[in-house]
Amino acid sequence: MVAIVGIIIVLASVLGGFAMAGGPLPVLIVISEYIVIGGTSVGTILIATPGKVIAKTIKKTLGVFKGGNPFNETMYLDGLKLLYELFQVARRDGLVAIEGHIENPEGSDLFKKYEKLLHLHHPTTFLCDSLRLVLVGSVPPHDLDMLMDAEIDVHHHEDAAPVAALNKVGDALPGIGIVAAVLGIVITMQSIAGPIEEIGAHVASALVGTFLGILLSYGFVAPIASNIESRNHSESQFYMFYRSAVTAFAKGFAPIVVVEFARRAIPAEMRPSFSDMEEACKGTK
Repeated sequence: MVAIVGIIIVLASVLGGFAMAGGPLPVLIVISEYIVIGGTSVGTILIATPGKVIAKTIKKTLGVFKGGNPFNETMYLDGLKLLYELFQVARRDGLVAIEGHIENPEGSDLFKKYEKLLHLHHPTTFLCDSLRLVLVGSVPPHDLDMLMDAEIDVHHHEDAAPVAALNKVGDALPGIGIVAAVLGIVITMQSIAGPIEEIGAHVASALVGTFLGILLSYGFVAPIASNIESRNHSESQFYMFYRSAVTAFAKGFAPIVVVEFARRAIPAEMRPSFSDMEEACKGTK
């Protein structure tokens, strides 16, 4: 929603300022320029980007407009409560007692209590796969920590691909705008012997291409890429949150100490106090 508001502000500022300066808005509607710039941009993405990355880029871009960041204070607090309950079961009934929960989290009554967390498919899979290695018991905690770190790096690399694709398009758009402008100038030169009004109209149409390329680049594509990058960073922090808990659990710490390790991995602006965490965890049933 905030992203949509930002787009509205950008358009209102640019078009409103142009209109206030006496500029006629219809002069900016040059369909041929839009076709050149839009079509060329889509073509460059198809040439430079693998199909899987294109699909992920579309999904990530749509996510920017769907709402706020899912990795917020409530999600982290629910994560602490989930971890505490899970490790309490393991402490009380043995490690084998959590096997059913991590083998099928979608069917687990414990995981179902925290549906928002369960809907985070990749972090949930990361948590369950890591806990499976703890149950196996043959992987030392420091090796498990390195393994989880390597998996987080893989996710980070995959999530960085859509950002890189959008940044490349953003960098190319001003140049594509110049291409559209040059084509407009070619048309202008063909009409050089015509009336001055006709020449002026052609030049204005050509300049719309440059304007559109720069506006799309710095007003829309680059900010969207930056937003996706920020969301990717938030997701990586959530992986680190789970990683800290699993490592502490593998070392044999008590459940309340394990969730304290996890709490310390939460970003400072979203981190609950120890007393809030303890109250929330002890209040679980």
